[in-house]
Amino acid sequence: MTSRSRLWRVAGVAFLFINLAGAIYAGVTEDWTHAAVHIGLLIGAYVAWPFASRAAREDEPEVQLADQRVEYLQQSVDAIALEVERLGEAQRFAEKLRAERVENAERKS
Repeated sequence: MTSRSRLWRVAGVAFLFINLAGAIYAGVTEDWTHAAVHIGLLIGAYVAWPFASRAAREDEPEVQLADQRVEYLQQSVDAIALEVERLGEAQRFAEKLRAERVENAERKS
């Protein structure tokens, strides 16, 4: 669970407790309109909760797919770096052979 999802979960629980306490307080003071608003918010949260959890579950495959893509990209970059190093070694070797040929040709002259 990411820190962002933990934060939303804490905010959701705080929302429920605040509205539950508000509904109880409004009921005790016999302010029925105020109590109805808090009860409506609690019912709305109850109805919305499954949609939020479903959306969170649907986001997980995208995160896994992104992780797989980053891993593939890292492997590709590592392979390219290895090939570039091999090309550099081949160029150094070819340059060394060319220098030796030039040196041998100058000695024979």
